[in-house]
Amino acid sequence: MSELRLGRALVGHYAVSVAKMGWSGLKNGELLAEAQSQFDVLITGDRNLQFQQNVANRTIAVLVLHAPTTDLADTLPLAPRILALLPTLRAGDVVGVYPE
Repeated sequence: MSELRLGRALVGHYAVSVAKMGWSGLKNGELLAEAQSQFDVLITGDRNLQFQQNVANRTIAVLVLHAPTTDLADTLPLAPRILALLPTLRAGDVVGVYPE
């Protein structure tokens, strides 16, 4: 459930986990299709997504977390960088978020 707590750190933005949306069983292409119908940005720890899916022609941007794990202790420090990137994103962007 670290996504939920990371979402709480994204003050001023609505963030919800894939599990909470009921999308846990979706493959990457299906997940992107569902996500773009309701959100502007998908935040993921899946570093292969950009190589497996053509995001450029999507109406959603993707932030890829490059933390050691998806545990809250590793992802929470990325929150300030995520917050800084969110207003700069355009549909089709895939941007890596790295620890400092």
